[in-house]
Amino acid sequence: MKKLLFRNFLKDTLKFFIVVCMSISLIVWVIQAVGFLDFVIDDGHGLYVYFSYSLLNFPKMVHRIIPFIFFISLFYQISQYEYRNELLIFWTNGIRKIEFINVMVFYSLSIFILQIILGSYISPLGQNEARSKIRSSNVDFFPSLIKEGKFIDTVSNLTIFIDTQEKDGSYNNIFLKEDGHKDNLTNNYQSQTIYAKKGILINENSSRYFKLFDGQIINNKNGKTKNINFKSINFNLDKYKTKSTTYPKIQEAPSSILFKCLIFYFKINTKNFENETLNCNEKSIDSILQEFLKRFYKPIYLPLIALISSLLLIKSKESSNYRFYKNFLFLIIFLTIVISEISLRYVSNNTIGLWFFIFFPITLFFSIYIGLITIFNNRI
Repeated sequence: MKKLLFRNFLKDTLKFFIVVCMSISLIVWVIQAVGFLDFVIDDGHGLYVYFSYSLLNFPKMVHRIIPFIFFISLFYQISQYEYRNELLIFWTNGIRKIEFINVMVFYSLSIFILQIILGSYISPLGQNEARSKIRSSNVDFFPSLIKEGKFIDTVSNLTIFIDTQEKDGSYNNIFLKEDGHKDNLTNNYQSQTIYAKKGILINENSSRYFKLFDGQIINNKNGKTKNINFKSINFNLDKYKTKSTTYPKIQEAPSSILFKCLIFYFKINTKNFENETLNCNEKSIDSILQEFLKRFYKPIYLPLIALISSLLLIKSKESSNYRFYKNFLFLIIFLTIVISEISLRYVSNNTIGLWFFIFFPITLFFSIYIGLITIFNNRI
């Protein structure tokens, strides 16, 4: 009978947790996806890149909201079972309140493991794959970027100006300005400006170029200019990439790389750990430590949240101050989640911040647990 009661409670709690988690995640994802439209509107990427990038960032959103949803689902189910007098069934069947609390803590450990898997593997993998879509993408929506009478510098090293556009899609009075750069062989500074009276944007066999008519090329080499007139040329656009951030971020790095970086830096005491996906040095080590703790240690707050939620068992709904007590616990748990977020930001600032982040949840957990054992034993 005990197993059946706990199974039903955990089934109801888990079902509520999954429904609310997916619902809120989808809402957050839709809002975030609207922001990602900049990749199409401003940066010129195609819809495939946009949808891929949006979907691959979904696990990150789930990972961020799990602690709050876990708290809401467990707090709600315990409250509902109390209001429907279903908790009385547990007590009348010989289940002690400390047994109930132990089950809640073990249940929180399953969410704890899920959170670590999401944070240490699935979310970074998804974010890295999303960034790779940006890295491998050329600018697919050039036509949507080009606007009459405006300078367009969305792509790197190139500025485009179009005077007017005809109904047939051709352009009038086109200016293309390549940013200056040094030639690696001659070490000469070079830049190029192209003017054409007319032009057409052509997509052909995965190749993209401007076909320009009646214009002039102005080459600037170490301050010396050379003009070349032309009747028709093709200006290749495939070599130009978006200005969107394409380099990997710390949040996207594999957990194994973060771990190696920390080992090399703190134990072997080397100043740099070379890796193609991560810059491990004095400037980045604080952020890497913070990211590592977020993935592997921050989920320890979940058992603490479960334990504080279980404090609802101390009072019954018949108590005169039950509503105040429940609201007070709700506020305490909410503040605990806030503290977990804020303290994580200070782990890299000083040693006190690091020790507080590590020992606060453990100390509070065992203090509350010992206190609950004392309270329930005194009531027997």
